[in-house]
Amino acid sequence: MMLAGMFVLGCLLGCAGTGGAGLTIALLTVGYAVPIHTAIAVSLSCMTFTVLSGTISHYREGEVILKLGLTTGAAGITGALAGTHMAFMIPPELLSPATAVMLLLTTALFYVQLFHSHLIADFVARNQKTATGFAYYLRCCMIGLMTGMLSGAFGIGATAFIQISLMLFFGVSLYQAIGTTMLIIFPIAATGGLSYLFSGMLDPYVFVQTLAGLTVGSFIGAKFTHLIPKEKLRYIMISMPLIGGLALLTH
Repeated sequence: MMLAGMFVLGCLLGCAGTGGAGLTIALLTVGYAVPIHTAIAVSLSCMTFTVLSGTISHYREGEVILKLGLTTGAAGITGALAGTHMAFMIPPELLSPATAVMLLLTTALFYVQLFHSHLIADFVARNQKTATGFAYYLRCCMIGLMTGMLSGAFGIGATAFIQISLMLFFGVSLYQAIGTTMLIIFPIAATGGLSYLFSGMLDPYVFVQTLAGLTVGSFIGAKFTHLIPKEKLRYIMISMPLIGGLALLTH
């Protein structure tokens, strides 16, 4: 049942171009009664492989900006290390609702960017013109550090924060933001997963089933991103963190 559930989730995540750590955590804790710290450990570890699979597919479609992705992802490694050490000190009864709140905040950010982008169009245009030289690398480092810390602390992958930041501060398109975000998440997820592994919080049995379902599903789902109208893709993207957040909050 866990393998089948993760396969379906992987297909959805691949379509929307999200790492899906938050929704994976929600499914593991709410659907399969996995402890929150273990769920975060498994989710981040699995994301290392699922986003790699998705990145390859999106790169072949020309949707990955290598320089932007590699620079931001490298900065995210430091943030992920800091975030995981924060999570180790947070008790389970507080970590679960905190993760839920982060997912709901993700939903709100997605809503503004995807459905009311005209409100920030001038801001995006100005940032796109100034995203050169020192400012370019400074923005990459700041985005990487902040989203890496969020990912390590709450296991959410920070997909929405990264995608929105790329569109806001670099003016990239939605499809390029999706593909490049997967590349950025890869080193962040790998760092966070290894940190949880060395802490002894990773359950091998849950990890193998989750990894198998998400990896295959994500690779298949990424093939259908361009077949989904942009309007419908926006609803898919915004619904996933909302569902995950509500599930964790009401569990």
